[in-house]
Amino acid sequence: MYTMALAAVIMITVSCKDANKNDPEKSKPMSNEMHQENEQDHNGSERMRGENSGKDASSAIINNYLKIKNALVADNQEDAAEAGGMLVTDFENFDKNGYSSEEQQELTDIIEDAKEHAEHIAESPIAHQREHFDILSKDMIDMIAITGTNIKLYQDYCPMYNDNKGAQWLSSTEEIKNPYMGSRMPGCGKMQKEIN
Repeated sequence: MYTMALAAVIMITVSCKDANKNDPEKSKPMSNEMHQENEQDHNGSERMRGENSGKDASSAIINNYLKIKNALVADNQEDAAEAGGMLVTDFENFDKNGYSSEEQQELTDIIEDAKEHAEHIAESPIAHQREHFDILSKDMIDMIAITGTNIKLYQDYCPMYNDNKGAQWLSSTEEIKNPYMGSRMPGCGKMQKEIN
């Protein structure tokens, strides 16, 4: 019995690593379909905003996002829910002044979607929290493309989540700590890029 369990764990781990190698498309960043065109604009021009009040507000948003991520890594539904509730408030308090009218509209769309997913995280069981964290992560990546950040972040990718469709997340550490697999496979995934 022990040997079979060990063999299953090894197969899953190898599968995770092989999925990274075998599909170069999956190593490319995914983007929220709602914001795909806009993100390409930001990536194409690689512009970064100057200092503004949005960076401080986005720091609070990032910090609570990272609390959700860390709670999901630890399989802790309660802490993820608490951070989700705080993130809802952070989104409500975000000041879009100082951004162009086009950026304000993009931020409004992103924040509206992200807030909805944070609300679900605040009141859902852990499997459902992870589903909403997937889309929340896409929104966060899109938001940071506009606001910039003073926080060093890593954009990570898990190829196995959601029936091998894969999912991204942001982390403040270079070490992979997978919020989608939690304690089952905490090291599954790879870093796609550094932000800031």
